[in-house]
Amino acid sequence: MSSQKTIQTFLPYLWCKKEKSFRWRVIGAIIFLIIAKVTNPLVPVFLKKIVDALSTPQTAFVVVPTALILAYGLFRVLAQGFLELQNILFAKIGQHAIRRIANEVFINLHNLSLNFHLSRKTGGLSRSIERGTKSIETLLRMSLLSLVPSFFEILVVSIMLALIFDWRFAALIVATMALYIYVTMLTTHWRAQYLKRMNQSDDKANTKAIDSLLNYETVKYFNNESMEVKRFDDAFAKYEEDAVKNHLSLSALNVYQAIIISLGLIAFMALAGHEVVHGKMTVGDFVMVITFLLQLYIPLNFLGFAYRETKQSLINMSEIFALKDEEAEVKNKPNAKPLMFKNGSVRFDKVSFSYIPERPILKDVSFTLAGGKTVAIVGPSGAGKSTIARLLYRFYIESKGSIFIDNQNLADCTLDSIRKIIGVIPQDTVLFNDSLYYNILYGRPDATYDEVVAASKQAQLDAFISRLPEGYDTQVGERGLKLSGGEKQRVAIARTILKNPKIFIFDEATSALDTHTEKAIQESLRIVSWNRTTLIIAHRLSTITHADLIVVLEKGEVVEQGTHDELLKLNSAYASLWNKQNKRTPTKQGKA
Repeated sequence: MSSQKTIQTFLPYLWCKKEKSFRWRVIGAIIFLIIAKVTNPLVPVFLKKIVDALSTPQTAFVVVPTALILAYGLFRVLAQGFLELQNILFAKIGQHAIRRIANEVFINLHNLSLNFHLSRKTGGLSRSIERGTKSIETLLRMSLLSLVPSFFEILVVSIMLALIFDWRFAALIVATMALYIYVTMLTTHWRAQYLKRMNQSDDKANTKAIDSLLNYETVKYFNNESMEVKRFDDAFAKYEEDAVKNHLSLSALNVYQAIIISLGLIAFMALAGHEVVHGKMTVGDFVMVITFLLQLYIPLNFLGFAYRETKQSLINMSEIFALKDEEAEVKNKPNAKPLMFKNGSVRFDKVSFSYIPERPILKDVSFTLAGGKTVAIVGPSGAGKSTIARLLYRFYIESKGSIFIDNQNLADCTLDSIRKIIGVIPQDTVLFNDSLYYNILYGRPDATYDEVVAASKQAQLDAFISRLPEGYDTQVGERGLKLSGGEKQRVAIARTILKNPKIFIFDEATSALDTHTEKAIQESLRIVSWNRTTLIIAHRLSTITHADLIVVLEKGEVVEQGTHDELLKLNSAYASLWNKQNKRTPTKQGKA
């Protein structure tokens, strides 16, 4: 995203159309800023009058200089006071803009497809958001509150010098400023490459650090602490290299700027001194001109720093705006309507899916399940079983074919209405770093405590929680790592029960449980899902013998479907899987 596009994207957040008070704040801040920048150049004028008054022997010291000194002090206070008033008004505007942008980025990240989140790098993503939000405040402070006002002040002073003395003073300021800006922009544009490399190196280092810490147990299992430290250090070494180049280029720019400022100062003082010697300017005039220059020296010197910071902020902000504008692969069609649930019948009609065209995951998958019935999807690893569940839940959109619930094409229904009626218990459960109560309540945030306990009992979890010293307030740790695999799975089951969905998806829901607990949970799941449409992804065939329909997948294709008894009689793919799991020799019975 270009700098111009970034600024165009950012400005509407300052002029909040929905909040009238914010618009008045912006107007007020601009008025105070203009008054401050107009008042500030008047301070040297009073200093000139004081010097000239004191240079005249017959001046009534008590009357004239005292009044001028008071006026001088008053205008200094006013100039600073109006600047502070502008800062007070703008503080709320800036922080509100940061909050709105961060919120919109967060919303969009949650709206993005599963494919985006599976391919992203958490460390780099969090770093981009952190840099982006900080850069918003920097941009406001450096650009809108410093860079633009500095230009305005330089313009006011140039006009005053041209009107009071002659055009040469104004021309000298304009020439110095033009050369300063040209060199600064040219060098800063050249330095941008180093900043981008720094950001990329920073992202990589942060990604490696977070990835390593999240996989703490794996690192320990393989005794690879030294390897992880080396990977992190290598990434940081690249950041160090780019950071050094960035600082060296900054030092070079500072030298260029100092030379230009010094040459301008020398030329200005020489011109003013020449005018005093030839009687065209008084000592007071000389003092005023030099004070003008010193007053401009600070904003002019700051101009380069402000421009550099602004340029850096725009680069960082372009990253966060890119995240905000990232297009979701899965989104509602125009004029999509809410799904009208009836009895929960599900139909896959010649559904195909692939991440890339050369590698199809599903090929012409078709099956129909009556409302309130149970379908089990079985097959070897990599057959596409979980993909069916993800397509039904609309994590992905089918490449070909259609999926229906109650004869309504899901492609024509809103995502929210589909996901509200479906409850998913995944194979790999990840919990929030919060209490057990929060993680169960997540299934339905408005549920009561008694409802949470009831769901826990159905998931065979309440007895375990009751034995814990802190009970439901027990913290589960990062991603639930303080709990065993079975305990995490039971939390997932409890919160899905609490959601009370119309359609259940069990994706290897009991795979992490021991045999005894699995049987108890399976019975609970049957009770909970009784008379509700249920899709089960299963590896253990013994857990799905009760299913009304079993669909057997191989290499993304349906090779057979039917009930448990019907498929055994076929003595084909399903029977082979069954016999392998039960260590039986296949019969020589022909296909029925």
